[in-house]
Amino acid sequence: MATKVTMEALSPTMEEGRLVKWTKNEGDQVKAGDVLAEVETDKAVMELVARGDGVLRKRLANEGDASPVGTLLAVIAAPDENIDSIVGSAASAAVAATPPQPAPAAQAQSPTQSQGEASAPPPQKAAAGPSVTPPAPAQPRPVPPRPPAAPAAPRGNGSTQPGAPSAPGGRQRSSPLARRLASEKGIQLGAIHGTGPGGRIVKRDIENAKATGGSGRSAAAERLATEGDFKDVPLTQIRKTIARRLSESNGPIPTFFLTAEYDATRAAELRTQLVEMGDQYKVSFNDIVIKAVALALAEHPEVNAHWLTDKIRHFNRIHVAMAVAVEDGLITPVLFDADRMTLWEISEKARELAKKARERKLMPEEYTGATFTVSNLGMFGIDQFTAIINPPEVGILAIGGVEEKPVVIDGSLEVRQRMRVTMSCDHRVVDGATGAKFLQTVRRYIENPLSLII
Repeated sequence: MATKVTMEALSPTMEEGRLVKWTKNEGDQVKAGDVLAEVETDKAVMELVARGDGVLRKRLANEGDASPVGTLLAVIAAPDENIDSIVGSAASAAVAATPPQPAPAAQAQSPTQSQGEASAPPPQKAAAGPSVTPPAPAQPRPVPPRPPAAPAAPRGNGSTQPGAPSAPGGRQRSSPLARRLASEKGIQLGAIHGTGPGGRIVKRDIENAKATGGSGRSAAAERLATEGDFKDVPLTQIRKTIARRLSESNGPIPTFFLTAEYDATRAAELRTQLVEMGDQYKVSFNDIVIKAVALALAEHPEVNAHWLTDKIRHFNRIHVAMAVAVEDGLITPVLFDADRMTLWEISEKARELAKKARERKLMPEEYTGATFTVSNLGMFGIDQFTAIINPPEVGILAIGGVEEKPVVIDGSLEVRQRMRVTMSCDHRVVDGATGAKFLQTVRRYIENPLSLII
């Protein structure tokens, strides 16, 4: 009996997948569990496996095609089994799913058509009774031809006015210094695009022409010449999901923001001391923040929650997601039970998950199930930013960079390491005082980092 190979939901949030590569060809013998293709989901590249034995008789999707979950991709059957009905039904479904194309307009409107003609209603059937002859439509007034532009009057030095493409006789306009430099360097003026007034070639154009081998065009100009004005980049599955999820968050969720600045001097000193002890003790500021957030969530369960429309779910376990930038977006792998992990376990697991995320090898169970998220852009030189909540979570903490700042401590001016954080809060669950108390607890752990390792 034939086995239908369909686009499976390879992740909990997947609605469609893009077929990256077929690993089996038509006519190949396959067994249940064999990898048939690689599919890009909304989070990673996953393997699509066979669900039956036989021969891969027909492939119905091409590499690069995006298909909704449930779409028929291929048919596995015995070598002599008739699969015409299956293939035919798949083709019919594809035709039915194709949106109709709009009919072409009967006649394009003339550019000189008057407004009265453009908005005139179509002729209607005459009603019974005396006929009334409609007035003749007003004829468009002829537009007089534009007189030819008068030639620019030469200036005192014999050059044309700015804006003229060339000098009299079609010669390329250029300054005397540019002509002399071009002659000395053996550069043809006709191959240079002038950047002076009216396209005039000036000294810098000759110098640029020498640097670019005589073309006189910048890298941007070369790219424009070869690629045109723009390039369209198709959406990847992860970018589609990011757009959909952010639309779900930024509009419906009533969000407010709380910003605080922490003293990270002791955390920086602790990190330096741990690094000196060896690679096995190496931790990042992000690891320290994740540990501090996890312990703070244990003290504030009202923040460790999900909004589920008709109820609020408070979690007894703490699963902290960390935002990781990948080539075409970002993904949030999860550190499960982060409050129970040591600082070094968090560091090791975070590096492992980040590596898998950038290689698109995360499994669905590694990026779903978070109860709170941390997003850090400090390594990119960002001082402060606001992050968008990932629903159904009710908060996300945005971490800025650690930098030295002058601060007043006990009446004395000192230089300290400072770090700014901003918490985005879902006001349906987290009130201002609730979020502020949570950030106070995070501050206590960040500014007393020994509490993270004892």
